[in-house]
Amino acid sequence: MQVQMDSNSSYIQQIREAAAWIQQQLGDTSPELGLVLGSGLGDLAHQVENPQVIAYDRVPHFPVSTVEGHAGQFVIGQLEGKTVIVMQGRFHYYEGYSMRKVVFPIYVMKQLGVRSLVITNAAGGMNRSFAAGDLMLITDHLNMTGDNPLIGPNDPELGVRFPDMSEAYSRTYRALAKRIGEAMSAERGEPVRLQEGVYAGITGPNYLPPAELTMLARLGGDAIGMSTVGEVIAASHAQMKVLGISCITDMAVGEELEPLTHEQVVAVANRTKPVFIELVKRFVREVEL
Repeated sequence: MQVQMDSNSSYIQQIREAAAWIQQQLGDTSPELGLVLGSGLGDLAHQVENPQVIAYDRVPHFPVSTVEGHAGQFVIGQLEGKTVIVMQGRFHYYEGYSMRKVVFPIYVMKQLGVRSLVITNAAGGMNRSFAAGDLMLITDHLNMTGDNPLIGPNDPELGVRFPDMSEAYSRTYRALAKRIGEAMSAERGEPVRLQEGVYAGITGPNYLPPAELTMLARLGGDAIGMSTVGEVIAASHAQMKVLGISCITDMAVGEELEPLTHEQVVAVANRTKPVFIELVKRFVREVEL
């Protein structure tokens, strides 16, 4: 049942109340690494040992995930020797939530003690050298949503008024992920297709028409999706280190665009899951927090 709280409380008060309620459920457990799982990638949460599951609709002030393929819950426990808090499903601007509400869980995880995030998504590939089923380490992003979660009064407890975004996606974390990908390729005897590129974040919920995809590719976008940028802006604001990974589920090349459904996106993400899960698990094992 949804816990009812004062709807007039400030944003920082709501963050504190949500984090305090979650911590009460966790007892002495303190998560150190957060994972945000996108469409079709939620099965990684099943790898968490001694899991404690908390549905979003139980947490004070939390929105509810409405997207098919998003379980809508936290899973907290041990993964590869580290205490993690996994978002099995996220919130999107196109669901009708404000951008501040979309990124609310990022600040809650920071309040719980999380300093590092692995943020994943399903994305369309705009770079012609990519193929469906590839994974892409996000090097940077284009915020094409027309909104920003930091608009409005700034609370210094959350972060500085003008946060730096020169390294929103950690170079150190990307380098580690690349080394892991190379090791996986050697062990498998076949290449793990681990790309790097810029993620273009749009509002959705419609898939873009050819002219807009061509525009974004010319602006420097390598992949496109409907999440992540707001969360990473908030994470930078909160001084959290981020590894971003896109699962390329389809090729969104403007003049060669083919019809696409959400079911197709989830199907390709499901096929890519074994490699994705191994990559993330090994990253969690090896990363120094």
